[in-house]
Amino acid sequence: MRFEHSPTTEPDMSDFKEWLRAHSVTEVECIVADINGIARGKILPGDKFLRSIDEDSLRLPESIFIQTVTGDYPDEDVIDPIDRDIRLRPDFKSIRLVPWYEEPTAQVLADCVYHDGSPVDISARYVLQRVLKLYADKGWKPVVAPEVEFFLTKINEDPDYPLVPPIGRSKRQETGRQSFGIEAVNEFDPIFEDVYDWCDKQNLDVDTLTHEAGAAQMEINFNHGDALALADQTFLFKRTLRNAALKHGIYATFMAKPMAGEPGSSMHIHQSVVDAETGKNLFGDAEGRNTELFLWHIGGLQKFMAAAMPLFAPNINSYRRLRRHSTAPINVHWGVENRTVGLRVPASGPEGRRVENRIAGADANPYLVMAASLACGYIGMVEQIEPTDPIKGSAYRLAQTLPQQMPEALRKLQGSGPLKETLGEAFVDVLLAVKQSEHDAYQRVISSWEREHLLLNV
Repeated sequence: MRFEHSPTTEPDMSDFKEWLRAHSVTEVECIVADINGIARGKILPGDKFLRSIDEDSLRLPESIFIQTVTGDYPDEDVIDPIDRDIRLRPDFKSIRLVPWYEEPTAQVLADCVYHDGSPVDISARYVLQRVLKLYADKGWKPVVAPEVEFFLTKINEDPDYPLVPPIGRSKRQETGRQSFGIEAVNEFDPIFEDVYDWCDKQNLDVDTLTHEAGAAQMEINFNHGDALALADQTFLFKRTLRNAALKHGIYATFMAKPMAGEPGSSMHIHQSVVDAETGKNLFGDAEGRNTELFLWHIGGLQKFMAAAMPLFAPNINSYRRLRRHSTAPINVHWGVENRTVGLRVPASGPEGRRVENRIAGADANPYLVMAASLACGYIGMVEQIEPTDPIKGSAYRLAQTLPQQMPEALRKLQGSGPLKETLGEAFVDVLLAVKQSEHDAYQRVISSWEREHLLLNV
């Protein structure tokens, strides 16, 4: 159950304390998302958590935001002073019970500030808030709807062995492509019954569940809404799904390309922009035509998405997904009802006019995916960037213009002044350093492919 409060007022500290006591909460997980979307923070007894808020003693080292996915840190000094404390400011509206624990436990998302009260500008949640403020200053409000794909797999105790599909209710592994297969989803009904139950208890606004093209690959859709709220929910959904799968003895993975020979997993973002006062969709006019703002939004996405790839495709594995004829896009063309392009425009009336950004992988940080996608569109709207003409037919027949490896993506982001300014220079410097460090670590690993094909042949 999520924290309830009056819709006309912000929740205050007394409401917050009463909610914890009413639910007999024994522990509180105070959570922040690091640059890779990994949950970090502190777990405290409920009474100590409340005291820490009163005493303003809830703190973490700033270095959690420069930690790599391997738990290491960049060699260069990208924050100064090194490893100072930052203060956590729990977002009272985000508190929820954690449904998979036996003891009443709450989880709450926190924003981070420096000792002078200024926001920690390298925090992923703040980067999205920064972009949303740019929209608000123009009288605009983005509306988003994420779609997140994932694989269920058998427990993999040795990372040297490939992942394989899990055993379902039929006691057999799935082998063929079962796109939109009902029985294929029913194989894992006990897991998804827990997922929907747990999402309901956390007020995670999940909607449709479908089977995707890969073996034991699924997709969950969220209802459209506020970008920050949906980023929070996507972040919490990943945690929820992993725990539901583990309860039933299997893995759920959001790796972009976990299995050779299977399609990758994406995080598609449907996005539109409405007038903040009237709620009117600014992307379609009364006659159902595309507005200039809509076209400029697409123009910005087309111009800057290649530079934003370290946010859309943040890991070495991410680029294995972006291959020709792989159900993932390879360029930034746009088209109506065309699933081969990077930017798909679903057929709709003017009130539902939107663009679906199909480029991000499921492995990406949802805060940064939404921040980057909305930032590209914002720059296009402000600078009035004209898009190309929409294409018909397959975009796979055209050149691949998205980066195919991490170093190329990092170079493009480094050279993009408008994107760095919109997302924040300090944040981009940290992101570049973290991702370069992760790439350097990967380069030190010798893969099984190299041993198999090069050991005795070259």
